Amino acid sequence: MKVAALFSGGKDSVFAVYIAQQYGWDVFPLVTLHSEKQDSWMFHSINIHLTELLAQAIDIPLVKKSTKGEKEKELVDLKNLLQDLEIDGVISGAIASEYQRTRIEKICDEIGIKSFTPLWHKNQELLLRDQVKAGFHIIIVGVFASGFDETWLGKTIDEQTIDALVRLNEKYRINIAGEGGEFETLVLDGPLFSQKLVIDESVKEWNRDNGIFQVKGAHLEKR
Repeated sequence: MKVAALFSGGKDSVFAVYIAQQYGWDVFPLVTLHSEKQDSWMFHSINIHLTELLAQAIDIPLVKKSTKGEKEKELVDLKNLLQDLEIDGVISGAIASEYQRTRIEKICDEIGIKSFTPLWHKNQELLLRDQVKAGFHIIIVGVFASGFDETWLGKTIDEQTIDALVRLNEKYRINIAGEGGEFETLVLDGPLFSQKLVIDESVKEWNRDNGIFQVKGAHLEKR
């Protein structure tokens, strides 16, 4: 099975690639849509420029395309990219978003390939813990919900961080895995990496009740 992978560099897109490889599938290539709008309905934008380095780190070629990030129209950009690839299907890291899942499935139906969502409806707390136990180094690069403050930016997701997310879920009803847009992540290292991503320069941009951890410079190092 040869599948492309929708790839943002966040925890769920990376973990979906990892699981697909465990199935024995040939993941090739990675596909990144670079949205000009931060609030794209479909695609992550924070630190999306790092996908090129991350693709090198996990030894899978990257195909990328720019999109204006306009609702529904950005799906046409994805369709145009996918239909030129020689693949059997597409994997994505969707966990609970019906909007994302159904639209990706529609595109796949139109061009005659399959859509796979290996994380779909997994227990979100256990999913985070599985990612940590598997050896992924994940940091939080954006927070956009009640309960978060600037100290969360750049924080590594470990068992203590997951416990804190569980408490925020109990108090504010946030999605523990950030599937509702409460937070975004970046993966620096993991079991499918041949090199790790090292951040050289970064800046925290805080705006009253939300913020972004913007990576200004980074390089790869051998693990």
